[in-house]
Amino acid sequence: MNDNTAKPPQTARKPGQPPRRRRGPATAQPPAKRAPTPSHPVLAQLAIAYPTLFGETPRPLKRGIYADLLAAQGEALDAEGLKAALAQHTRSTRYLSSVAAGMARHDLQGQAVEAMAPEHVLHALLEVHKRRQGRSQEDLRPKLRQRIIQAFEASGLSREDYAALLPSRDPAIRELFDQALDEAATRAAKDAALHRAYSASGLEPEAFAASYGLTAAEVSRMLERVKRRSAN
Repeated sequence: MNDNTAKPPQTARKPGQPPRRRRGPATAQPPAKRAPTPSHPVLAQLAIAYPTLFGETPRPLKRGIYADLLAAQGEALDAEGLKAALAQHTRSTRYLSSVAAGMARHDLQGQAVEAMAPEHVLHALLEVHKRRQGRSQEDLRPKLRQRIIQAFEASGLSREDYAALLPSRDPAIRELFDQALDEAATRAAKDAALHRAYSASGLEPEAFAASYGLTAAEVSRMLERVKRRSAN
């Protein structure tokens, strides 16, 4: 049977002309990376004048640092430019990471002058996690849970008071937060029981660790946690 379906005429290929390539489906292009925000020029000045505070590994700044900088460098710094530079600096991931680590606030001489408030540590932890998770294929939630436990234990607050600091309404973050506090409570109970046994034993930490199948480092960390909780 003859095929009467009309076919478009084919153009003869000239001698030496390469064969035509058939067009395949369009390949999805990866999303373009957003260009990093350029650093404010005043930050370069501050990094030279105060490398401890504004260098590669910045330290948290004391409250009122803007007025201190104007008093110390007023002739060299533009007031509005300084305000914008500090706003950019304190929103940077590098700076927030130092806050999340629980570092103290520092003055222009690089001296620690006040402890970081627990709510600022927690806010920085969540913000740094959000930014890093957005760039990583790895599930970073287990690391965040452990960091929350450490921050909670260092805060000296009760569970209820610390829970009141949580700024996020994200159900997933709230669930992870509750898991962290549950784990912290379990560890505190184990530490208390182990510390009672240690106190009753009359043994040195190394001997006590060996008798319980623990390492000396594990017993040392337990003693440090119990001491910190008692101080709080």
